[in-house]
Amino acid sequence: MFLKLEGRECLVVGAGKIGESKIRSLLVAHANMRVVAPTATAAVAAWARAGVIAWEAREFRATDLIAVFLVVAATSSVEVNDAVFHVDDPERCDFYYPAVVRRGALQVAISTEGRSPALAQRLRREFERQLRPVYAGWLQWLGGARKQLFASRVALEQRRTQLRDLASRESFELHYPEHSPLLEAPHER
Repeated sequence: MFLKLEGRECLVVGAGKIGESKIRSLLVAHANMRVVAPTATAAVAAWARAGVIAWEAREFRATDLIAVFLVVAATSSVEVNDAVFHVDDPERCDFYYPAVVRRGALQVAISTEGRSPALAQRLRREFERQLRPVYAGWLQWLGGARKQLFASRVALEQRRTQLRDLASRESFELHYPEHSPLLEAPHER
């Protein structure tokens, strides 16, 4: 799911293994995180001790939903998930969590619409091997070049052409010759 969550209030109900993965992805998005769950994994408890999240070690209450932008139910209780309403259950879900490959600001999301999370995770691992970490630096450089072009008085069509040229494989190989080819060969399984 691609939402601008930075600084927005998000709640995860549940702090087990599934809740931990949802919390981690929301932390990457810089959401203001609150977690409600009677118990938590070691990682969730550590994030709470470090002040990265606010964890309330108790059962869910309907009032927990007040002033929350996004709620994720990550419990094994159908009753609790129903009470939360926005549940991570394909039959009753408003959105799906994709498997995501991150290289700095570059994000590639893979979704199976809840039909096979295992396939989405396998494809994510394959993309992680293929998309080199150097993309993060290149994208940052491209962002700076784009900003400079928009600040100049270049005509719209010329600017579009220059931006496409800058994002080309040839441009990458010119700026990062030590990292050619752009993609690593996929590993056979």
